[in-house]
Amino acid sequence: MPQEREEIRRQVDSLPEDPGVYIFKDEGGRILYIGKAANLKSRVRSYFADSHLLSPKLSQLVPKIRKIDFIATDSEQEAFLLEWNLIKEHRPPFNIRLRDDKSYPYLKITLNEEWPRVVVTRRLEDDGSRYFGPFAGALSLRKTLKLLSRLFPFRTCNKKIPDKSGRPCLKYYIHRCCAPCTGKVDPAEYRKMIERVVLFLEGRHEEIKEELWRRMEEAAEKLEFEKAALLRDQLFAMEKVMQKQKVILPSGEDADILALAREGGEVCVQVFRIRGGRMLGADHFLLEGAEGEAPSRIFSNFIRQFYTVNPFIPSSIILPSPPEDEDLLRSWLRERAGREISIEIPEEGEKRGLLEMAERNALASLRQERIRRMCASGAGLKALEELKELLLLPRLPRRIECYDISDIRGDEAVGSMVVFEEGMPKPSSYRRFRIRCGGRPDDYAMMREVLQRRFSGEKIEDKRSSWSELPDLVLIDGGKGHLNVALSVLRERGLDIPAASIAKEEEKIYTPFRPDPLTLPSSSSALRLLQQIRDEAHRFAISYHRKVRARDLFSSKLEEIPGIGPKRRKMILRKFGSLDDLRRASLEEIAALPGMTLSLARRIKEHLSEEKAEEGGDERSEEGLLHIPPSRGGDEKDDESRKAQPDSGSGE
Repeated sequence: MPQEREEIRRQVDSLPEDPGVYIFKDEGGRILYIGKAANLKSRVRSYFADSHLLSPKLSQLVPKIRKIDFIATDSEQEAFLLEWNLIKEHRPPFNIRLRDDKSYPYLKITLNEEWPRVVVTRRLEDDGSRYFGPFAGALSLRKTLKLLSRLFPFRTCNKKIPDKSGRPCLKYYIHRCCAPCTGKVDPAEYRKMIERVVLFLEGRHEEIKEELWRRMEEAAEKLEFEKAALLRDQLFAMEKVMQKQKVILPSGEDADILALAREGGEVCVQVFRIRGGRMLGADHFLLEGAEGEAPSRIFSNFIRQFYTVNPFIPSSIILPSPPEDEDLLRSWLRERAGREISIEIPEEGEKRGLLEMAERNALASLRQERIRRMCASGAGLKALEELKELLLLPRLPRRIECYDISDIRGDEAVGSMVVFEEGMPKPSSYRRFRIRCGGRPDDYAMMREVLQRRFSGEKIEDKRSSWSELPDLVLIDGGKGHLNVALSVLRERGLDIPAASIAKEEEKIYTPFRPDPLTLPSSSSALRLLQQIRDEAHRFAISYHRKVRARDLFSSKLEEIPGIGPKRRKMILRKFGSLDDLRRASLEEIAALPGMTLSLARRIKEHLSEEKAEEGGDERSEEGLLHIPPSRGGDEKDDESRKAQPDSGSGE
């Protein structure tokens, strides 16, 4: 070892004091790590100074280094570019990198073809096509493709045009393709539709609406009613999509919101895509080699990798903290985009609210990914078997229901129920409860109410309802007292269902058959599963609590306006969703609601503008966070029987 250390010291002493890239290799010549430096000798020497000051990651790296190669450059900017090219080529295990970055899918629009198609690809080529992505996985891409096919009947097949048979396929009859293969479609009209697809994916919805409206009126004037009807249907579909994609940045800018979460040595970066001020999509990306790294370095590496494979760079990249090498990054982004790209670190306001939302989504996505991998590897079944033994269960807990309460001193209290089957979350079975019991805050009473409503006889006996499916284990977020409440409710209902509770912080597990709580090692797969289920129930309760508070605040503000009764309040709530959206709405939009008048609309606008002035003009929404509606439409009801969808994928 002393001889090896001396050899490393000689290599370090021989390094130049120039900018460049250094390459650490192991005994077999395998590349372990690639880095850049403004001063090669000074930077590399820092790795071999005091070993006790090294991070856990470097403590693993440094002992394996046997050879140091370097490439000197004329500037730090050159070193910055060379470093990334070498990392892409060699993928060293100790560098931060996107997991499975070579397999991310894209949407490809084959503009180089006479009759362009919209297809899925995993390879970027310089072939005249337009590419959109990358998407984190096939699921998010399929959702986008499905939405596009409903709005624009483009072709996806490779059939010759015109086709000899002259017969269209099934997609034509379900209005998912205009069937150019029949030879009856005007090439210019088809090309205009493809241009609208591109505009839609760029987030330029207003331009599409204006064009559709203009062309619909032109067709009607020419008495081409069938064409006008098709354009009208497209226009209505576009407006429906835009109602769900509410404006969350009034400036109407294009931006990517980046936030990260880390847990158990794993790191996840969440990306919110904002185009034209609207939320166009959200994806999360897992990173390798990021354990123990500072957020500044993680963001710097992610930005370089993500925008290397991303065909479009928005005008603004919004981060919670400055990235490493910020000036070099700006220069690199400007060179790639051909224009200035701003890197923003907001301290407050709407953008800060979006960052906080993205951070919560990143953490939820990371936990879900860990659950998926655990189940795919067989660890999920192992965790269930371990749970069965530890909790003395009569059978494997294939269905686990977990309950949590969220409130602020008893105000606007809500309950949540999440369901895991075979160790995996089942979002379609999640439920939310608006607590009805009043009086002083009583966590036990609120938990009792939720469980009584969940296990009511009517629900269980209705075999057509999903409520009739009973769990193998009831899990409570809380301590011994919460568990006793659950056990008493189950006894009252005559149900022989095992129950347990898990307390926060100390992570103790209470069971009815042991006087003392269980304390499991952090390596226990059963403990990790229980923690993930508990955390999901807590997240789901918190997200619902925020929505209830925001809605009640919205309703109470409307009550202050003369002439706005219960029916009109409900209608305004359904249409606009939040005070911020109502403030941004025009007089004409408000007055267009059934039963509204221009004078009432003006009264609403005046009341909200006066209130805004009194508050000092704070641009954040009423709960300190922006409201992004769930991708599934519909009006939320204060009723536990309604299915509640989780909101981790597209924001809360």
